[in-house]
Amino acid sequence: MDLTCKLTRKGLSAVAADTGIDPALQISYLPGGIGAVAWNSVLSQRRAEANTLVVFSGGSLLNLAQGKYGKASAADVRWVAALGTDYGMIAVRSDSPYKTLRDLLDALKRDKQRISIGAGGTAGSQDWMKVSIVARQAGINPKSLRFVAFEGGGESFTALLAGHVQAVSGDASEAALHAVDGKIRVLAVMSDQRLPGVLATVPTAREQGFDVTWPIVRGVYMGPEVADAEYRKWVKAFDRMMAAPGFEQLRAAHGLYPFALTGDALTEYVRQTVGAYGKQAKELGFAR
Repeated sequence: MDLTCKLTRKGLSAVAADTGIDPALQISYLPGGIGAVAWNSVLSQRRAEANTLVVFSGGSLLNLAQGKYGKASAADVRWVAALGTDYGMIAVRSDSPYKTLRDLLDALKRDKQRISIGAGGTAGSQDWMKVSIVARQAGINPKSLRFVAFEGGGESFTALLAGHVQAVSGDASEAALHAVDGKIRVLAVMSDQRLPGVLATVPTAREQGFDVTWPIVRGVYMGPEVADAEYRKWVKAFDRMMAAPGFEQLRAAHGLYPFALTGDALTEYVRQTVGAYGKQAKELGFAR
């Protein structure tokens, strides 16, 4: 969330003269519930504030779908822009006997209790969902897997490298940082196509026979009563920002892959994604 705030501030400052947006954006932190505290703050206190943007992630959309934001829906706010995305991945240590995603799943079928999987968040979180969907497609009951919940991806990878867990479900951007020194092996990325950079040789889950993609979008929304003219001003500013020379490099420097939607197109994407997450959560026993 913090990196998305800083990407927004840097990106908008580069086009401030063309958009009329004040480049001196202030960042305020409202941690809690993967955006739940910020969501409730906007809906209860800042419904019409034209100069308040709130960051969201794919985790926010998943929690919204699972009812963790209370009696809320995607229609309760105005979706402004998605700036980029990360992707899910599954990794093991470089000295692991598991060379492919299929190897890991076959081992889980043989003896689930010998393999612990590190994940950021508890059951029902993004990291839990990623592995659970793959496991389900492999004929494994996700609830029989041994998950170890950590505060975030950093702690999961630390536990992996120390041998406390045998696999990690997390994000590609974090995995890329650890893959540089050769200490981990990423078994699959959950993207439509192979990713550029350090993970370019890693096959997708789909390439290995599992129809799973898991984009983790990053973006911003506004209160539901912001005037339409103000809302459109911000949408136009983000359109200009993401089309500007240098933004692609700036986005990559913040650990994100290309993904750009604004306004009505983003609103429809969020509606469909929250619906899909809700269906998946229901299938795995985590419906609202």
